[in-house]
Amino acid sequence: MSERRMSLEKKKMLAGYVYIAPWAIGFALFMCYPLVYSLWLSFHEVVGVGNFELQSVGWDNFNRAFVLDTQFIPLFISVIQDAVINTPLVLVFSLFIAILLNHNIRGRAFFRAAFFLPVLIGSGLAMQQLLYAGVGKDTLVNGIGVPDEVFLYMGPTFSQIVFDMLSRLTVIFWKTGVQILLFLAGLQGISVSLYESARCDGATEWEMFWKITLPLMTPIILLNLVYTCVDSFTDINNRMMVYIKDTAFTDIQMGYASGMGWIYFMFIFALLILVFVSTKRFVVYTGEK
Repeated sequence: MSERRMSLEKKKMLAGYVYIAPWAIGFALFMCYPLVYSLWLSFHEVVGVGNFELQSVGWDNFNRAFVLDTQFIPLFISVIQDAVINTPLVLVFSLFIAILLNHNIRGRAFFRAAFFLPVLIGSGLAMQQLLYAGVGKDTLVNGIGVPDEVFLYMGPTFSQIVFDMLSRLTVIFWKTGVQILLFLAGLQGISVSLYESARCDGATEWEMFWKITLPLMTPIILLNLVYTCVDSFTDINNRMMVYIKDTAFTDIQMGYASGMGWIYFMFIFALLILVFVSTKRFVVYTGEK
């Protein structure tokens, strides 16, 4: 029995390696060298564009980002603020929609596709152009039916705050497709017998949410938290990413851009480690020994 059990465990382990093999091969072929080269480049500066001649500058690129560059720190703080505000809103909204879609309602498949559709058409240039055109605030303002006189009465400062909030809501609506699908998968993995037993004991829907749904959804919440953080920090509309790209390919300061990129990467990496460590005690994994 023990040998058979070990054999099953080895088969599961082998299956896991097979599933991650495409990612591992792709990472080794297309990501390892650029990462190592960008780290090496962050300690150099391009002095000859034609022949790509490099000159060692040590830690100057990193010192420049924190001491001399007047745009890096404000952009860094602004990106962090956006992530801190948007991530909880995305998680709460996507979990709420997933709970609604998990009920047996008419047209459930259509609504699932409708919430995922923005992921397909709004993850790149299309979403960027829509936001630049002011579609976010204009669409919501017109949909709500707020007269223009209201914004004139509020003044330019308060009106700008309202417009920024509506634009943020638009981004949140467009960035919840993947999270909703993951939450749906987690909700459908919860045994119906748990809810039936709770109803027999007189538990309300609110009590079942806090005692059954939320604890068993904590692994999916952690997964969505990590995904949302990474998606927020690496989004095409992220001002830090745009600044690093323009520094590298417009200003031709690839060494300095690599230094900023590695500072940014190390911050995200440290943040994800902090998330895993701080949420470890709250995540409930079913089937653990």
